[in-house]
Amino acid sequence: MEEPLYWIFCWASGQAMVRFLLSHPEWVAGKRVLDFGCGSGVVAIAAAKAGAAKVWASDIDPLARQATLMNCRLNSVSVKVIGDWTVCTEPLDLILAADVLYDRANLAYLDRFIERSPEVLVADSRVKTFDYPPYRKIGQLQSFTIPDLAEPDEFGHVCLYHYHLECYRMIPCGIATITDTFAR
Repeated sequence: MEEPLYWIFCWASGQAMVRFLLSHPEWVAGKRVLDFGCGSGVVAIAAAKAGAAKVWASDIDPLARQATLMNCRLNSVSVKVIGDWTVCTEPLDLILAADVLYDRANLAYLDRFIERSPEVLVADSRVKTFDYPPYRKIGQLQSFTIPDLAEPDEFGHVCLYHYHLECYRMIPCGIATITDTFAR
């Protein structure tokens, strides 16, 4: 394939989010979760495996949605796959977004997420200056893209950003800072 589809790779931020959720299932356990820009569905699958009550995976690319459906079947998880994330009218507890800020225009989604969910978790390795209140950096994870694309090391430094309605209202919410490294 001369120009592979961007979502067939497990980008560093998606990989970091998967490992984070599987290591810290309390972030999704029992929650209604939406994976925005799901690509091949790895984050949605991790949320389901970590105990989310209900998971939606959204992507505008119909081939990505087909891949997500196949990957969900292969992993024996139930995930509702949708194109437009706004068609999910059920209440959400958490929105997950990994590797979606590669295009600065996508920053506008950060405001839309908090209008729709009381909690958002974003994993990103591309934005170097992330000053976007009410989101706050809660940690940095070391990760990598599969397959190895020989990307610069800086793209393996994945930051996690969190929004929580209660924290934003200045009510203590007990969110700890996360530091972790995942070896290849």
